[in-house]
Amino acid sequence: MNKYLLIISLAISSFSTQASNLINDERVTDQKSCFTWIFTDYASWRNGMEKKFKRKIKSEEKLNQALTQFDSRFGKERFDFYQSNLSCSTFNYSVDGNTVKGYVIKPKVSKGKLPVLIYNRGGNGNFGGVVFGSMMHNLFPIANEGFVIIGSQYRGTFTKNSSAHDEFGGSDVNDVTALLDYIPSIEGADSQRVGMYGASRGGMQTFLALKKAKNVKAVATIAGNSDLLKGLEYRPAMEKVYKHRIPEYESKKIEELEKRSVLKWVTDLPPNVPILLLHGTNDKRVSVNHSIDLAAALSKNNIHHKLVLYPDDNHGLMQNKEKANKELVGWFRKYL
Repeated sequence: MNKYLLIISLAISSFSTQASNLINDERVTDQKSCFTWIFTDYASWRNGMEKKFKRKIKSEEKLNQALTQFDSRFGKERFDFYQSNLSCSTFNYSVDGNTVKGYVIKPKVSKGKLPVLIYNRGGNGNFGGVVFGSMMHNLFPIANEGFVIIGSQYRGTFTKNSSAHDEFGGSDVNDVTALLDYIPSIEGADSQRVGMYGASRGGMQTFLALKKAKNVKAVATIAGNSDLLKGLEYRPAMEKVYKHRIPEYESKKIEELEKRSVLKWVTDLPPNVPILLLHGTNDKRVSVNHSIDLAAALSKNNIHHKLVLYPDDNHGLMQNKEKANKELVGWFRKYL
């Protein structure tokens, strides 16, 4: 009897795993719900963060402040709401022989097929990787408005494969465009209504991918960079990243930076894809001039766009997060 119970149990477990896959494609592997491990409930996540804080913070007062800030930014009520209303999975997929990590988020219930947004993260390597906290803060609110969101961590992120290297806008752009192949395999996703948006370095990825992709209907950037060479005048420290990430940087600096700078090839952009640019005027990481200069070039070339500047706000638009989200949602609802 125990033998049969075990077989039935394994069968149910196998069925449950298959049923929970958000992408029905055999090329996608290791699909796991985002709401696992310490993220099964808010208390577990908070306890995990408290242990992490304790390793760095010795003062009881400062520890309580950190936990209060954590609760303010996330909170049990918000966590429970998203867990009830959204499906979220991480997965692996292969690009150019590299195993790349990705994620997909979508509403659990919808009327008809939903438009899809490919999200391009900022940072480089593991820095800026999309962990659960950034999903909840940046992506869950957008998905909850009726969008399927799919994104790449880029090759070399959260892996031990030394040959998979984030080239900061080089071959890693293939990791973005490859996601288009999986959209038809997401139940409830409308592969004819695909948009793309990115934050910081993700803005660069968005425009580089847009040159290759043929079926992206609208794009947006948040604090995106448009001229990497000129950007070094605003933030010289970025050269350290470029030297580490970009192949042949020392011998082909100008050439490689211009390849990654949409301002140098605006005329290569599809003229019928509308572009939304969001930027804080007090951005210390990526100067607001990147978006201002790009908007001027888009106007010159008659490419439909909208520039929204947030006075005195920072790189993450922390003072205007809800307003920025409404701009994004409105933009993609209008054009997808």
